[in-house]
Amino acid sequence: MMNRRTFLCGLTLGTLCAPLAAEAQQAGKVYRIGLIANVHTRVQDVLWEALRELGYVEGQNLTIELRYFEGKVERLEELGAEMVRLKVDVIVVFTVVFTTPAALAAKNATKTIPIIFPTAIHPVASGLVASLARPGGNVTGGAILFEELSPKRLQLLKEVVPKLSRVAVLWNAANPANTAIWAATARAARALGVTLRSHEVRGPNDFESVFVTIAHDRPDAIHVLADALTFQYLKQIADFATEKRLPASSTFGKWPRPAD
Repeated sequence: MMNRRTFLCGLTLGTLCAPLAAEAQQAGKVYRIGLIANVHTRVQDVLWEALRELGYVEGQNLTIELRYFEGKVERLEELGAEMVRLKVDVIVVFTVVFTTPAALAAKNATKTIPIIFPTAIHPVASGLVASLARPGGNVTGGAILFEELSPKRLQLLKEVVPKLSRVAVLWNAANPANTAIWAATARAARALGVTLRSHEVRGPNDFESVFVTIAHDRPDAIHVLADALTFQYLKQIADFATEKRLPASSTFGKWPRPAD
């Protein structure tokens, strides 16, 4: 079966080759790729290996401008602008969790340099592309359909907790992609006979007060909408849910243990 690493590499490589192939390999030309990533991952190494197999060799006909932001999303606008100054041929946003804010920062920096992302949360709702069929502009990539996944996870939560009646939904309302996901989750809740209470965070300082409010409301469970902000505070959310003995669900594949 295709694993996550192979899928991400293949998806990125396929879209990355398009802007390079558009010019065709010119004798003596050195192509410049700008890569914005959170931290180093093995997937990046696989991508460079695949490019070498296609004849793009760093130090010969390829220059890689690699920049890590290490979870500091406030640096993304700066890095996007830096890629423009470096006059890269293409910008690759290679980060799974922070893809949407990183791609938006790159898009804000340039309307002409091609921008590629492996996956993004609802790229249409977040404003990255015009539509999935015809993205338009200079941005393209793959989509994570959390709008479909979040209602399904709520349904699974209902199956695990049959008496589920009231659910606290913790989500980043500052992320435009989450608006459609919240609406889809609310529709699913009505069909399941579950009442949702929205608990919005827009930055790191909001979590403490939201935890206090959720504890006061005493819901039957917590449902987390996944994005970069909630991922950063996933351990705190897991600790809180454990302390209050609340079942919790999220799109993230692995919840951290409270002892982590």
